[in-house]
Amino acid sequence: MNTSELQKVKQRYNIVGNCDELNHALDVALQVAPTDLSVLIVGESGVGKEIIPRVIHDNSPRRREQYLAINCGSIPEGTIDSELFGHEKGSFTGAIGESEGYFGITDKGTIFLDEVGELPLATQARLLRVLETGEYIRVGGTQIRKTNVRIVAATNVNMRKAVSEGKFREDLYYRLNTIPIQMPPLRNRGNDILLLFRLFAMQMAEKYRIPKIILTDEAKQIMLQYKWPGNVRQLKNITEQMSILSEKREIDTETLLQYIPRDIESTQLATTNKPGQHSYESEREILYKILYELRGNVSDLKRDMNTLRKQLDEARGLAGAAGFQNPTFQDTEAAKFPMVQSGHHEPSNEIAEAEAEEIKDLEPETLNLNDLGRLMVEKALERNGGNRKKAAQELGISDRTLYRRINQYGLDKQKEK
Repeated sequence: MNTSELQKVKQRYNIVGNCDELNHALDVALQVAPTDLSVLIVGESGVGKEIIPRVIHDNSPRRREQYLAINCGSIPEGTIDSELFGHEKGSFTGAIGESEGYFGITDKGTIFLDEVGELPLATQARLLRVLETGEYIRVGGTQIRKTNVRIVAATNVNMRKAVSEGKFREDLYYRLNTIPIQMPPLRNRGNDILLLFRLFAMQMAEKYRIPKIILTDEAKQIMLQYKWPGNVRQLKNITEQMSILSEKREIDTETLLQYIPRDIESTQLATTNKPGQHSYESEREILYKILYELRGNVSDLKRDMNTLRKQLDEARGLAGAAGFQNPTFQDTEAAKFPMVQSGHHEPSNEIAEAEAEEIKDLEPETLNLNDLGRLMVEKALERNGGNRKKAAQELGISDRTLYRRINQYGLDKQKEK
């Protein structure tokens, strides 16, 4: 299509922009309009996908028939089949009469299914049948009905991912995607951003009889470099806000940044903010909190490792006291009781001999760290009359670690005095 014809289409539908991707999308729409092929328009939310099906319908042989735009995401799942395909009287509670449904009343016309990716799987099966045979059945009915409808669909979701996750039928996807049209995001449209800003600012000035706002050169650069996650819809909203709320009619950088969100997820500005505009205190606080908690976890891990090392030394010492051969640790400080290492007085000979007798009763092959650890906790609790705090001090471990050991060894029935 030549440039003059394309400009006529843009003027008719009030389309602003000259980027190649937008021109290509319009060119494909005009080429496919005379046919009955299904079209799937793909693009982010707010890019203006709703313009393309209108262009297709108005330039098709169906232009004198009805055009109906339906937002599939706004219809409740329980009633969407009735809305699309109609229902018989008494087919469900509240069905006091018959309904033609959208496919019935739009016969020979065009239906635009916006957010088609939100359709339930059961409704997708019905839609596939309409696309393939032109046939459908009302909810609660048995009679097969025919319709001659041109379907144009649009979505802002990744349809291939939805198909792979089982959220959208693969056969319906390929049936709708006969002619794909990709609408570009606003951030990729370059100077179209400034053209759209001028259009929206002029519309606000004429509507409310106020002076039109303009941008400084620095503000224009920010507009061009901003990410625009909400696309054209977001640009229009921000322009309208500044037109009404800003006292200045010449929008500079400082004023513009008051209306553009500056969180990390939605901004991509090349310029840095002036000192004092955004200190990122909350971000730093979150980072400090994470680092502090991580340091605490590392400290706990070190403490548990030291406790485990002490228990291993105590186990070797007890094994030596019980008469097992362990020449490496028999004469070392690690073979002593933890009370000696932590500054407590060594228990009497009677206590040591009683503990050694209990250890002798254990078979060597069943003697492990868990058994010895349990025995040490039991003895510490007995010597301190069940007082867990004193027992923990005697063992050289924290109260929390002792509680964990008591639960681990099944000693939680003992009461702290």
